[in-house]
Amino acid sequence: MSRLRRFLSTPEAVAGALILALLAVMALVAPLLFSGDPQAIAGPALQPPFRDWSVPLGTDRLGRDVLAELFHGARTSLAVGLAAAAAALLIGAVVGTLAGFAGGLIDEVLMRITDAFQTVPSFLLALAFVSIVGPSLGVVVAAIALSAWTGPARVARAEVLSIRERDYVAGARVIGMRPLEIAFREVLPNALPPVLALSSVIVAAAILTEAALSFLGLGDPNRVTWGGMIAEGRTVLRTAPFLSIVPGVALVLTVLGVHLAGEGVVESTAMRRSLS
Repeated sequence: MSRLRRFLSTPEAVAGALILALLAVMALVAPLLFSGDPQAIAGPALQPPFRDWSVPLGTDRLGRDVLAELFHGARTSLAVGLAAAAAALLIGAVVGTLAGFAGGLIDEVLMRITDAFQTVPSFLLALAFVSIVGPSLGVVVAAIALSAWTGPARVARAEVLSIRERDYVAGARVIGMRPLEIAFREVLPNALPPVLALSSVIVAAAILTEAALSFLGLGDPNRVTWGGMIAEGRTVLRTAPFLSIVPGVALVLTVLGVHLAGEGVVESTAMRRSLS
């Protein structure tokens, strides 16, 4: 059974894949369907949904098209989630590999640094970093990555500790390969699968963290974000609840889709191991 068939054989994976595919389509077609500035005035302020089909989901307090903002917000969420997860996994894999393979003092120093980062709640660390450096998309991605790399680092270290004494590693030493070359060419590729299994959790957490920062006014002011849309709607929550409900539902569905897709990957991997 192929990997794709195993993945699609679980209901959770199919549901997660459909949600993520919808999010990806929204992000890709946003510049085509809404080619202008999504923050431009599109009609009368606080127009309810389904009253004017030129703005199907209505307008916000400034008369901006909620549907256009929703689609462009998907681009921001997807970009932040994927970029932050990639950065966190890269940092964690490198730190964990160096700590596990080198051992001794290097391992002790790197793990104490990891402990120091883990003592600070991830959201507070991201909040402090963005507050000091300033809000922008790159800063938000860096802040989330700095608060999320410790988990992959510990998983990578544990895997490397179990791999570094295997025969093919000893063989690499015998033929004269340098320690760093052995660590990153021979050991790390075999330690990656458990590390990559954390990607769904990190992506979901990154999307939620970006939304929370935007809700607090610390997102990129030049980007439409779902957290910013929720914050914009809270001042008129009683008279126009759709302004917060629409991006809130999108955020919940996105995080749910990432979680279900991750569960599908775990189940398909377990199925492969049981069949092998």
